[in-house]
Amino acid sequence: MGQQTFQKQVLSRLDRVEKTMNYLLERMEDTKLSDEEKQLLQESYVHEKEGRLISSKELKKKLGI
Repeated sequence: MGQQTFQKQVLSRLDRVEKTMNYLLERMEDTKLSDEEKQLLQESYVHEKEGRLISSKELKKKLGI
């Protein structure tokens, strides 16, 4: 398997995981999260606002795929 084929497979799976996570997060009630999970979720929002996270689309673009 070539590296580019492997990268495409990984990115495709990451894209599916991202879509699934977004779907679940939209439907999940925050009251069902543990205190640690709530803190991690809040940190992820902060990281996203600070530009420390990138989407799978941006990753694909950076990798030239």
